[in-house]
Amino acid sequence: MAEESVKRKLAAIVAADIVGYSRLMESDEAGTLAQLKALRKELIDPKIAEHNGRVFKTTGDGILIEFGSVTDAVTSSVEIQEAIAQRNDSVPEDRRIQFRVGINLGEIIIEGDDIYGDGVNVAARIEGLAESGGICVSGDVYHQVNGKVGAEFDDLGEKTLKNIRRPVRIYRVAAAPPPSGQAPQKSKTLPLPDRPSIAVLPFENLSGDPEQEYFADGIAEDVITALARFRWFLVIARNSSFTYKHRNVDIRQVGRELGVRYVLEGSVRKAGDRLRITGQLIEAATGGHLWAEKYDGTTADVFDLQDRITEGVVGAIEPSIRQAEIERAKRKRPDNLDAYDLYLRALEHAATFTQSGQTSALSLLDAAIALDPDYAEAHGLSAWCCQQRFLWGGRKQEDRDAALRHAEAVAAARSDDGQTLALAAFAKGALARDFEAAFAMLDRALALNPSCAMAHNISAVLNMVVNRPDRGRDHAERSLLLSPFDPLRYIPETIIASANLVAGQTETALADARRALEVNPAFPPGLTVLTLALVRLGRIEEARLTMRLLLELSPDTSLATLSERFLFFDTLGADRVVAELQEAGLPG
Repeated sequence: MAEESVKRKLAAIVAADIVGYSRLMESDEAGTLAQLKALRKELIDPKIAEHNGRVFKTTGDGILIEFGSVTDAVTSSVEIQEAIAQRNDSVPEDRRIQFRVGINLGEIIIEGDDIYGDGVNVAARIEGLAESGGICVSGDVYHQVNGKVGAEFDDLGEKTLKNIRRPVRIYRVAAAPPPSGQAPQKSKTLPLPDRPSIAVLPFENLSGDPEQEYFADGIAEDVITALARFRWFLVIARNSSFTYKHRNVDIRQVGRELGVRYVLEGSVRKAGDRLRITGQLIEAATGGHLWAEKYDGTTADVFDLQDRITEGVVGAIEPSIRQAEIERAKRKRPDNLDAYDLYLRALEHAATFTQSGQTSALSLLDAAIALDPDYAEAHGLSAWCCQQRFLWGGRKQEDRDAALRHAEAVAAARSDDGQTLALAAFAKGALARDFEAAFAMLDRALALNPSCAMAHNISAVLNMVVNRPDRGRDHAERSLLLSPFDPLRYIPETIIASANLVAGQTETALADARRALEVNPAFPPGLTVLTLALVRLGRIEEARLTMRLLLELSPDTSLATLSERFLFFDTLGADRVVAELQEAGLPG
C-alpha cells in the first residue's frame, strides 16, 4: 500500500479546552458527558459547519478545528462562546461547561486525516492564555480580522509560550457590548496594590469524601498564614479568598475582583489511604503558570503531611513570586520605575556575587533610596552589596563604612521583613564583628518569619564564623528545605561543605562544594572550600586549577587578605588552611 502523501497549507486553527474538566467529571461524570454531547450536537458542531470548519481532533476535554478562513474561525468561535454563555444561564454555576479558545494562523501539515505542525502547537498554547468563556488570538489572526468581524480586541503584548522559541503577540477578544439600552454588567474590579499580592483559593476536594473537605481547607488556611509572614507582599485574607469556594471562576476574574497579581490554587485527591495534593501558582493577568507541584502521603500521617505541604508550597512560592516581580520590573520603561522596581532590578544583579553585579545593584539601590530614604529593604540589600564589594573587591574602607551605615538604617527603621533584617545582620557580624547584635537581628527575623530562607542562610554563615558548624549546618539544611530552587542556594551548600570539612567528611564536602558552584561558579568561598577539599584528597593539580580560577575572579587574593575575606578561616583551622592553600598556589 502506498504511503499517504504529506501536504502543507496555511490554515486558521482553533484550539478549545473545557475549563475545570477534571472537577466536573469527578463531581458528575455521566451528567458532564451528557451535557457535553448535547452541546456538541446542538450548538458547537452546527456552528463549525456553518462557517466551513472541520473538527480534526478531539480529546476528553478539548477540540481542534481547522478553518480555511481566519474570519470564519473568529466569527464561529465568538458565536459559539456567546451561545454557550446564554445556555449556561439556566445551569447551576458549579455544573456549567465553559471553554477557553485559542486561534492561530499558520502552516499546518496534513497527513491522512491528521493535522499537526507549528500552527497547531501555537494555537494550543494560546488557548491556555484565554479566560474561561474567552478567546485569545495570535497577532497574525488579529491583523487579518481587525475591523472585519463584530468584535473588539485587547492587546496583551508579546508572550513566551511553552516550547515555542519565538515570542508571540497575543490579543484577547473583548466581550461583546450589550444590546442598546441595556447596561453592561461588570464584576467589581479592584486596583492592584503597589506591592505584589496573592490570593490562596480553597483547595478543591476531588476525593468524593466529605471528610477531606476539612483537610483541603486546612491546607489553604495554613498556607495563607505562612505566606502572611512575608512582609514584602500582600496576602488576601481567608474570608475574602474563600468566597470562591465551590465556584467555577476564571483566575483572571479572581485577580480583578480581589486586586491580586498572583493566585494559588490546588486540589486534594484520596484513593484508599493515599492522598495526593497538587498546587499551582498562576499569574492572574495572563493565566500563565509560574510553579506547580504535587505531594503524596497517607491518611496515617495527615498532620505531618499538611505541615510538609505548607512548608513546601510556601518555600517554592516566595522565590517564584520574587522572580516574577523581577521580570515584571525589567519589562517597565526606565523612565517609569519607582523605588520598588529599582529594588527588584537590583536583586537580580546582587545574586550574581560578582563585583560588576554588586556595583550595578548599588547604582539601582542608590536611586531607590533617593526616591524613598526610609526604604528598609533597599538599605538591607545595599548593606549586603557593599559588604561583598569590600570583602572580595578593592577592600575600600568606604564600602565597609557604607555597609554598616545601611545596616544601621535597617535597625533604625525597625523593619519586620525577615530578609532585610538578615542582610543587615550579616554586615553587623562579618564586618563589625558585633555578633551579639547580629544574632539578635536574626532571632527577630526568624521569630517574625520562620520560613525565611535568607534568615536561615545568614544564620548558617554566622554560626560557622563563630565556630558552631553543627548549628550552621542545621540552618543551611533548613534553608534548602524551605527554598530548594532559591537562586542563592549556593550559600547554604557551601556552609554544608564547610561543616563536612570540619567533620572530616572530605569526599562529601567535595560533592557539596561542587553542587554550590554548579549554581554559581563565581562564588569565591565555594571555590576556596573546593580547593581545601581537593588538597586534603591529594588531588593537587585540580586544587591548583581551582585556585587559579579564584585568583582570576579576585586578583588581589592572598593569605593576608583571605584570612579576613574567607569567613570560615578560623573554624576550619587557620594553620591547616594556610598550609593547604599555599600548596594549591595561593600567594603569601
